[in-house]
Amino acid sequence: MNTLTLSPKFQLVIPKHIREAMKLKAGTHMQVVQYGDRIEFIPVRPMQAARGMLKGMDTDFDREDDRP
Repeated sequence: MNTLTLSPKFQLVIPKHIREAMKLKAGTHMQVVQYGDRIEFIPVRPMQAARGMLKGMDTDFDREDDRP
């Protein structure tokens, strides 16, 4: 597990191996979410990056009938 130190300007540096694994670049916008005593940073990706992410998903299953 890596640890980070909050700078006097309240800045953090994401470790290099995580930046590379997640393909983060300088200037990447992040969403910040607080869950109790935990903070999560979620990279904001353009919608175009989501294209094809559900390719191959099995859609052959029964759905509940919502209609009267």
